[in-house]
Amino acid sequence: MFVVIRFRVPEAEQAEFAVRLDAAVEVLSRQKGFVAARTGRNVDDPELLALNLEFVNIGSYRRALSPYEVKLTAVPLLSQALDEPSAYEELLP
Repeated sequence: MFVVIRFRVPEAEQAEFAVRLDAAVEVLSRQKGFVAARTGRNVDDPELLALNLEFVNIGSYRRALSPYEVKLTAVPLLSQALDEPSAYEELLP
């Protein structure tokens, strides 16, 4: 199961945002069921950033958001995401 979270961040603010993004990924990576994370910038719209998280299943992802350190570090950043569906299940292995 993977999560694609997109953010619109002005280029002038991306360095500071990257520090916060790294901290969020670090704390999420310590949660049970975490598999991998990738970040990227859209090649056509440089203000559009993406965080791709992979967890064993949707339950693991939802539980990963519960610990205090995640609520303190990752949730404030995730609350800045574009308002769109973000959880996907794999169709092709």
